[in-house]
Amino acid sequence: MNAKSNVVPLRQKAERESEKKWGRAVMDLGYSMVPSLIFHAQARLGLSPTQLVVLLHLADYWWHREQMPFPSKAALAERMGLKERQIQRYLTELEKGGFIKRVERFAGHKGQQSNEYNMTGLVEKLKKFEPEFRQVKDQAKQQARNVAKPGGLARIKKTLSEAKDE
Repeated sequence: MNAKSNVVPLRQKAERESEKKWGRAVMDLGYSMVPSLIFHAQARLGLSPTQLVVLLHLADYWWHREQMPFPSKAALAERMGLKERQIQRYLTELEKGGFIKRVERFAGHKGQQSNEYNMTGLVEKLKKFEPEFRQVKDQAKQQARNVAKPGGLARIKKTLSEAKDE
């Protein structure tokens, strides 16, 4: 007698878009999630390319909101192919710019450990820019919808012309 099984067969995990782009082996080594706004607003934030890369490396160590990253300067220097002193200078610039705040860490009898890097400054700066970038994105969507309507491009040009005259 064949009884029906209550066991539901497991489906193989669907291939994620990231795996389709980069390959599963590459993605299995880890990934970081950062908002695209950090790239779109880089110039507005006043970040040099190297400062941005330092922030991205710090973000790679930041997995939980409540536990800020704490890589050593040596680890950052090795990853980036720079000297520890150069990393120190970039961290100082980022701190003076209000992007990060260094917090000393101590382990009792072992003494000082690598600093923790509070990223709240960067988060707050991005939040301040978000409304402007959102407005432009929403306007672009609306213009795309309008241009699809009869007489759309002429209507958009007229609107832009009227706005310029004001």
